[in-house]
Amino acid sequence: MTEAEGTRVEWRDWGEAAFDEARRRGAPVLLALTATWCGDCHEMDARTYGEPRIAANLNDGFVPVRVDVDRHPRVRERYNVGGFPSTVFCTPSGDRIAGAGFLGPDGMRQVIDRVRERWDASGADAGRIPRALAGDPTPAGEVTDRIEEHLAGQLEAQFDDEFGGWGDAPKFPLPRTIEFALKRDQARARQTLDAVTRGLFDEEDGGFYRYARTRDWRDPDRAKLLADNAALVRAFAHAYCYTGEDAYRRPAERTVEYLVDALWNGSAFGGSQGPDDGDTGPRTDLTAYADSNALAVDACLVLAGYTDAEQPREYARRTLSTLREEFVDDGVVRHWIGDDAPSLLLDDAARVVAAGTRAAQVLGDDDALSMARRVADRTIETLREDGSFRDGPSSGPGLLDRPLRPLDSNVAMADALLDLTVLTGEPRYREVAHDAVAAFAGAWDRFGVQVAGYGAVAARLRRDPLVIEVAPDAGSDLHRAALRVADHEKVVRPGAPGPDAGTGIVTVGGRSRVVTAPADLADAVAALAE
Repeated sequence: MTEAEGTRVEWRDWGEAAFDEARRRGAPVLLALTATWCGDCHEMDARTYGEPRIAANLNDGFVPVRVDVDRHPRVRERYNVGGFPSTVFCTPSGDRIAGAGFLGPDGMRQVIDRVRERWDASGADAGRIPRALAGDPTPAGEVTDRIEEHLAGQLEAQFDDEFGGWGDAPKFPLPRTIEFALKRDQARARQTLDAVTRGLFDEEDGGFYRYARTRDWRDPDRAKLLADNAALVRAFAHAYCYTGEDAYRRPAERTVEYLVDALWNGSAFGGSQGPDDGDTGPRTDLTAYADSNALAVDACLVLAGYTDAEQPREYARRTLSTLREEFVDDGVVRHWIGDDAPSLLLDDAARVVAAGTRAAQVLGDDDALSMARRVADRTIETLREDGSFRDGPSSGPGLLDRPLRPLDSNVAMADALLDLTVLTGEPRYREVAHDAVAAFAGAWDRFGVQVAGYGAVAARLRRDPLVIEVAPDAGSDLHRAALRVADHEKVVRPGAPGPDAGTGIVTVGGRSRVVTAPADLADAVAALAE
């Protein structure tokens, strides 16, 4: 048992032991979902969990469990109640009794009383299983052009013409939606990027804040997460590729500088930096997580491919080496480095496969491609079920034994598998990607811009990829020019065996053009697009 800073509660770690204790004692479990970067979590620690009578009540009548949501993302997805902190009471089997977000002392007292009443009246029957975990099949359907058309229409329907971005307050940057828009509605994508720069970019230290609390991008939540920043580096880099404007290159490069200065732990990037509280400075979590580090590799290599910037290339190489040597073992990815770290998580695998395929394209790294294949094969073998992927193993304490098939992670894996198909020449990866997308295609008409990435992958499945194979190795002028072709979904193969020495082949479906110089690429791509 531990006491978190500022609290008087005797916290247990997440695990089977805590639920076993609850069964022995016949007591409900309190799950406190927190994050290092979450200012409200620390406030609740001090105000609520630091109050002596509340702490005594929780210690005596409940089994309090504290969960770091970055370390345990599957717990986060099953018990999150609208953000963090999340305060969830559940039965010894993990079923939910009640849940809330931030609770001050008075609110916590009221919830404790209600939970005790339910527990005393119904015991284990007081809990319920959330609908998303009920085991219902995913809404399968046919992958058609209507999916892309619908989500492209949502770019306009949900756009904020006055302030940029999509939706109302709070305003999130939605980098994957921006990438979808760059190929279909570039004006709205650029208006959003400009608004994100004004509202969320830290001009002093670099990096992007999480979101803005107001519709006009003011009052940002000043936490900075590696995953959010990496995704925005990639989106801004793609915008630079399409436009050539330094207004998009500069924030991307400054953000990489920030990540190196603030989050680099010597071998990889830490997970987050919280707001500066004015006394001790920002709380920084230097724990390296597989998914966000793999996304950082992807983003840094995208930026390096477009600009030849050395810092993102170097730190992508170093991070990729750490992932390969410390995180991945026989195709299994650990979420973080530690004996009790979860492994075989879908999001980790999807991001590592994407990082490996990106490294093959930008660096010509065959070892990274081999790693991507091993991770993809192991994930398909262990997590694929009825076409889609579960988010992790089918066992664990609480609700972890309940299958969850997250749309975003399935999309990320499908996207990476499409690149892997081209780079390996193995069509089976495309078939798996198609099935993962089709597993959700029966609900396309209910999707909004927040899942525009689904439309992007569905569109990739509906048309032939743009593939640029170059005979020269990575780093040659022809290879560098191929990386700069303004289509962020293209696949580039350096050192390819097909083209004659010193040449390249641009292919779309069954049509192709041979190029002998960097200047030929644009005309070849345009001719094949007709």
